Amino acid sequence: MDRFSTGAKFEYLLFDMDDTLYPLSSGLNLACRKNIQDYMLNNLQIEESQVPKMCLALYKEYGTTMAGLKALGFEFDNDEFHAYVHGKLPYETLKPDPVLKHLLLSMPQCKIIFTNADKAHAEKVLSRLGLEDCFEGVICFETLNPPLEADGNCKKMDDAAPLNDDQLINKNVHGYFSETDSDTDAANNVSMTDSNWQRILCKPSLEAMEAAIRIANIDPKKTIFFDDSARNIAVGKAAGFHTVIVGSSVLVPGADVALESIHNMKEALPEIWEGGEKLGSLLSSTAVETIVHA
Repeated sequence: MDRFSTGAKFEYLLFDMDDTLYPLSSGLNLACRKNIQDYMLNNLQIEESQVPKMCLALYKEYGTTMAGLKALGFEFDNDEFHAYVHGKLPYETLKPDPVLKHLLLSMPQCKIIFTNADKAHAEKVLSRLGLEDCFEGVICFETLNPPLEADGNCKKMDDAAPLNDDQLINKNVHGYFSETDSDTDAANNVSMTDSNWQRILCKPSLEAMEAAIRIANIDPKKTIFFDDSARNIAVGKAAGFHTVIVGSSVLVPGADVALESIHNMKEALPEIWEGGEKLGSLLSSTAVETIVHA
């Protein structure tokens, strides 16, 4: 029996990236946390004894430490922060994963990355794993948090020109979703306490989940959401997704299925391969018409 819902037909697969497509044991998570703490100490002059607990507290409260720092009023450039935090990561520990690549390419659904990380980091990770051509698009930090104009309003990215089926099928990781002028302001939710502060939209907020649904134009009832974070899974379920916790053999609140490894998908989720619609018909839908080339 289908664990998600009787007779469900899935059209979209939404994947977190870090610690989901590769194991936590790679060491990137630990290195990233250290780099964030170093940035807080060296660039924001936060007292060294306060940095570790502050980093953890902000992560728990705001979804990412970066979002928490912005909420507290710290001013810094987003690109500079990401370059510092990700610039010294041990990407060499990530190796091509032909098994996962084969699994992903064999899935008939439209596959999308949904990460809090920035575009450059997403490109590096997917490239190192050899998965650049496995996804129809990427929703990342820049997608959810477009830059501000001088007047404090969110800058809208250019509308994406419609792509034909061949372009969509051949598109790789360089296809990134962007907001269009027809999208609602909620996807660019910004609260301003002064002219320099922009609220960071990120998982696990329900607003970020709803923004991803709207940006990719997907039906959550026909979407499976894969993530390693119990918080993200719980909110993903609240947003209407079918949910899979990755990296755990035990179900967490809101999870429909638990996968100890992303490589176990075919054994644990045969319904993905059973009765799925053909990729071509999905790619001609509006769900991928907002993809743009970087």
